Amino acid sequence: MSKEFASRGDLTPRTISFTRLSESAYAYTAEGDPNSGVVIGDDGVLVVDATATPVMAQELIGRIRSVTDKPIKYVVLSHYHAVRVLGASAFGAQEIIASRGTLELIRERGAQDMKSEIERFPRLFQAVDSIPGLTWPTMVFDSELTLFMGSLEVQIKHLGPGHTKGDTIVWLPRDKVLFSGDLVEYEAAAYTGDAQLEEWPSTLEALRALQPERLVPGRGPALLNNADANKAIDYTRSFVATLFEAARESVAAKRDLKTTFDYTRAKMDPLFGHVFIYEHCLPFDVARAYDEASGIKHPRIWTAERDREMWRALQG
Repeated sequence: MSKEFASRGDLTPRTISFTRLSESAYAYTAEGDPNSGVVIGDDGVLVVDATATPVMAQELIGRIRSVTDKPIKYVVLSHYHAVRVLGASAFGAQEIIASRGTLELIRERGAQDMKSEIERFPRLFQAVDSIPGLTWPTMVFDSELTLFMGSLEVQIKHLGPGHTKGDTIVWLPRDKVLFSGDLVEYEAAAYTGDAQLEEWPSTLEALRALQPERLVPGRGPALLNNADANKAIDYTRSFVATLFEAARESVAAKRDLKTTFDYTRAKMDPLFGHVFIYEHCLPFDVARAYDEASGIKHPRIWTAERDREMWRALQG
């Protein structure tokens, strides 16, 4: 029996949590939906990931206004995916910050990704007509950018590729709080449709070396001690390694994509089949892993048409 495409059948609202991590930081999480972060400095607010639409961003803005009336000065994009960035216009920020790799991906495939993601997961794009268009950064950095929000130091870093080639983290060295974006997931599948799977594990080790005491993953609950942060990093590394190993074994054995999907599923289901958005992600994950194992280093662009074609081939 064919499975319903992606997450079109997922209509259940999630309970939002707004968790204080330190004197300066909060986590905005929602039971496996995309997370955001909030950093409150002496002179303003920084938001990590902007939600999917300006209307949906109002919920996050309301949470911010429940704890501070300082102006929202910065929005940081952890990567380019539509579900993370298209709500940015709601914040009225002075600067929208992204890595150069993220800017390049927006230029190359932002429009296709916007259409693709809206069709994959309509619940996460409430009031989609409120989106004014693609979100473009106003401040771009190569490897690291440090802001001082009064006395609070905020480090914005690209430590290496993984979930995408432009992944960006926000690190508060004083509070040892890390916002990882989708480089780290916990109790949710890792979406790897645009990933650099070979490099992802070493980027995770660069995150681990920061020794975070609080970690907000891209999806899943906020982790409130170093042991749990390391557990989430280990979980993500296991997901990525299991996926890519299966793809490499399949390519070496000259299996086709559908056979590779079934082979990978047999390895992944017992470990990860119960977590949020697993059924949504796995076909996209296997398609990308198969490509990379076959030598396609730069991910092919996902369009709404390619999405459906792949889904029919693997889940039909």
